[in-house]
Amino acid sequence: TLLSSLGLGTTLTFASSHWLLAWMGLEINTLAIIPLMAQHHHPRAVEATTKYFLTQATAAAMILFASTTNAWITGVWDMNSLSNPIASTMIVAALALKIGLAPMHFWMPEVLQGLDLLTGLVLSTWQKLAPLALIIQTAQSIDPLLLTALGLMSTLIGGWGGLNQTQLRKILAYSSIAHMGWMIIVLQYAPQLTLLALLTYIFMTSAAFLTLKTSSATKIGTLATVWSKSPILTTTTALVLLSLGGLPPLTGFMPKWLILQELAKQSLPLVATIMALAALLSLYFYLRLCYAMTLTISPNTTASTTPWRVRTTQAPFPLALATVMALGLLPVT
Repeated sequence: TLLSSLGLGTTLTFASSHWLLAWMGLEINTLAIIPLMAQHHHPRAVEATTKYFLTQATAAAMILFASTTNAWITGVWDMNSLSNPIASTMIVAALALKIGLAPMHFWMPEVLQGLDLLTGLVLSTWQKLAPLALIIQTAQSIDPLLLTALGLMSTLIGGWGGLNQTQLRKILAYSSIAHMGWMIIVLQYAPQLTLLALLTYIFMTSAAFLTLKTSSATKIGTLATVWSKSPILTTTTALVLLSLGGLPPLTGFMPKWLILQELAKQSLPLVATIMALAALLSLYFYLRLCYAMTLTISPNTTASTTPWRVRTTQAPFPLALATVMALGLLPVT
């Protein structure tokens, strides 16, 4: 029931051109994921669920308020007629809070850290779809300066925040913030590049989360012991992490390359330069994960306790598919 409601909420938001229906879809979506987040009854999970609920409820209330304001001034509830600047700014702020764009990103690492890996995967991929669809639909009525500021701040904060982390879920949360920034920055110039970046982000993040689920790793220290358990998986994971960082010839290079090219074409060289430098910040902590996984193998002694080798119950196909997609899609350009 919960998973189908999760799908239903997002689909409702996708299909709607009316603000009330879009708001209802977002609300169904939030209410469906909350029991999934709290299902382990761990104090951390309950705390994360509460934080998530409060932020999402605030964002939903802001969306409702802004769309009511817009309807009150213009007389229409249609999404395309978002003509009032106050309403459009409020809506983009609320949607940025929903997907965790900086400077509304503070809940994201905290919440992700409290969840188990599969719910974390749902939160960092599926939960982004509905608000992003709304942002894409209303993008043309938003002040370009605001979107550029959101995108730049998100990539910079997503790069800086992840530098000092040891918890893998927090690192992935900051990586998610940075990727969202890349999507938002190019939105008004080439929305199809936003969708491309979202698609590649979903593949790469799925591969990363499913790998961590297979090896049940939540800290950098435990990654150092994975190589003896599953050497081939370790190799592919190192490549997936570099793909997240955006190195050629892997998939992750494609959206970054095309977005930088588009920004240069729109004569925004300064923005493109800052984005490229912010990508370096993110690359540093992906390289740290790579180093911990693949370059600290024997004859070094491991700093962490060696885990029990339990056979995983996870189906191998989704991980294999996500990994292949995260490594080999660059030729489609």
